[in-house]
Amino acid sequence: GLNEGTWPAEANIDPWLNRPMRAAMGLEPPERRIGLAAHDFVEGASAPEAILTRALKVEGAPTVASRWWLRLESIRNGLGHEANGDASRWWKWAQEIDRPEKILDPVRPRPMPPLDARPRRLSVTEIETLIRDPYSIYARRILKLPVLDPLDADIAAAERGNIIHEALERFVDAYPDSLPDDAFGKLIAIGEEVFAAALDRPGVAAFWWPRFKRIARWIVEHEREEREGLRRAWAEARGEISIGELAYPVTLVGKADRIDLRVDGALDIIDYKTGALPSVKQVEIGLAPQLPLEAAMAARGGFREKSVDGAPLPSARTGRMIYLRLTGGETAGEVRTVPDEGGDLAEATYGWLVDLLRQYEDVKTPYLSRPRPMFWGRYGDYDHLARVKEWSSAGDDAE
Repeated sequence: GLNEGTWPAEANIDPWLNRPMRAAMGLEPPERRIGLAAHDFVEGASAPEAILTRALKVEGAPTVASRWWLRLESIRNGLGHEANGDASRWWKWAQEIDRPEKILDPVRPRPMPPLDARPRRLSVTEIETLIRDPYSIYARRILKLPVLDPLDADIAAAERGNIIHEALERFVDAYPDSLPDDAFGKLIAIGEEVFAAALDRPGVAAFWWPRFKRIARWIVEHEREEREGLRRAWAEARGEISIGELAYPVTLVGKADRIDLRVDGALDIIDYKTGALPSVKQVEIGLAPQLPLEAAMAARGGFREKSVDGAPLPSARTGRMIYLRLTGGETAGEVRTVPDEGGDLAEATYGWLVDLLRQYEDVKTPYLSRPRPMFWGRYGDYDHLARVKEWSSAGDDAE
């Protein structure tokens, strides 16, 4: 701005050559640059329209107006005008330029897309999202807005989970009915193949691989107990069913980490977790519906791509729903079982899902953002798009 020391800049004081010495040597005086700056100022101020501004304070300290600013004020005074003019008018304009006529309170978004735009194919994991944050389904599936990875994304946790899943998948595929004598050695050999591309990284060799070996030992011990009543196991079982109870049928798809067929004909649905586990209560009340819905799919013959004795896996009742938490820490693994011997929980969850999807067959049912405050501690992928911080701080937190 037009402050002394900024424009024009202060004249440099030469500690080696004083003014007479500079003149004797034919060097320019320090003030020459100020003269050049004055020429530039006159050229700029002579434009058809020019706005001259200055800061009254810089970093809290008062400033001195530029000599050119003071000169212009003197001319204005000589012409009979006030030095500052009607400054309040300009100040008011600056305040009002972006002020809206009316300020609306921020509200939770309630998009209600037409029925033909609503998804007709949902995965079991998307059902959980539909419960916790329907707006995410709206943004991803209807607006077609994919989630972009952050620039500084930490892929370590996801990559570790994928590697462990792949190793266990290969192990189950290789030994679907009974374990070999050296089961631990076989699983370690498979792990070495899966980890091969990543073992050259110091963090993987120092932390991930030792944890995997502890997981492998725990898995083998757990398997020896479980396989006594096992007929066959399948890894990464993909399935789908059509929910025909709806006016507009929806296809439900899912991928079970593992399905075990027991000798009594019941199916155990197993999910590997390298992170936190849902509580049994959350599963029972439908807030973590993945395993019950996969069990309901199995009861309806939804996993027919897998075969037993040469025939597609038939419809079967659920025995247990099991979470295996695999951390490789001091406690390498943890089993959390959700009992459902009669399949009642799976059927109750399926019936609840049908009721939920019926609601979304009504065009007036909105895809709300974060309708359940109990999950507000988790950051949603589309919270910024839904302006969650705006409407939640305004008190719009009712379901």
